[in-house]
Amino acid sequence: MIYVLDTDILSILAHEDAPAAARIRHHILELPAADSVVTTVITYEEQTRGWMAALSRAKTASAQVQVYQRLLQHLNAFRRITVLPYDDAAAAVAEQLKRQKLRIGAMDLKIASITLARDAVLITRNAIDFRQVLELRIEDWSGPTS
Repeated sequence: MIYVLDTDILSILAHEDAPAAARIRHHILELPAADSVVTTVITYEEQTRGWMAALSRAKTASAQVQVYQRLLQHLNAFRRITVLPYDDAAAAVAEQLKRQKLRIGAMDLKIASITLARDAVLITRNAIDFRQVLELRIEDWSGPTS
């Protein structure tokens, strides 16, 4: 099975001491060796845009150093995980979903499309939006009972 970590889940994992991060890591470690944990290029885009915005807000040298240190951690994290592309198969799924007139953001729609195109399971805390995509399998590994 392929498990796709969405943007929010990766953000939680970046806060290593957070209880939700420990729960997510526990789920990952409990998976069979044949399963894989991946993310998407859309998540990379969303997180990178956030870091670029943080850099533009950092006005002092000290603040810039801190943001660049976190940006480097972000880059290193993405070097260690498989990143699924937004390819022709995902784009075709996205077009089908758009015709359904779902009330879901453009980036979430693309993440859902990539996940569906790979017949994977999406790991997210954003069940409200993603449950609109009826074919999408979702799980939340961040909660105390997940």
